[in-house]
Amino acid sequence: MSSSTVALVLASASPARKATLARAGVPAYALVSGVDEDATVAEAGQRFGELAAEDVALVLARAKCEAVAGRLDGEDAPSDAPAEALVLGCDSVLELDGEVHGKPADAADAVARWKRMRGRAGVLHTGHWLIDLRDPDEGGTGATIGATASTTVHFADLSDEEIDDYVATSEPLHVAGSFTVDGLGGAYVTRIEGDHHNVVGLSLPLLRELLGEVGLPWHALREPTGS
Repeated sequence: MSSSTVALVLASASPARKATLARAGVPAYALVSGVDEDATVAEAGQRFGELAAEDVALVLARAKCEAVAGRLDGEDAPSDAPAEALVLGCDSVLELDGEVHGKPADAADAVARWKRMRGRAGVLHTGHWLIDLRDPDEGGTGATIGATASTTVHFADLSDEEIDDYVATSEPLHVAGSFTVDGLGGAYVTRIEGDHHNVVGLSLPLLRELLGEVGLPWHALREPTGS
């Protein structure tokens, strides 16, 4: 990584998010948060009441970002992690019929979801939370900010056989909403209204806006060409 490139730590285990950044020329160090998602949402619900789908995504993104930022600032920080960085947490949920869906519990849950989703549209919400851990002398702001991007996804009218076959691949078991647009599930998404990167799990345009709020241009994260 060039010394002129601002380091980014991705608080996520998602290879799709890291690959999205990489294709945009942005290297990222990935560190899993270990956040208990169900407990985090339950606690937020007790404090603030019933959460809208977009708020669930943002609450989880913030929790993951704060957990990783705390670890980087602590004694158990990985030795190869950037000493000063921006930390980005993301989390996605699918809203369908006013209900919030993360990863399915099991194959039967994934099949049931697809039988509800087929031939219809849902809204994929991805929460983004950014914490600036850089030294103030190096331009660090100490900012902790976030926002949610939402994209409408239209699903093909799959047959029962197609649903069973797709779920048997196990891909739907590991992703929010039980589908991907950049993998095996791509054939089952007929149309997208909004940022398609958001459906993969990370909205590049929204990240650019968040960077602007801490005084950084997008290219501050990008590796110089030819490096």
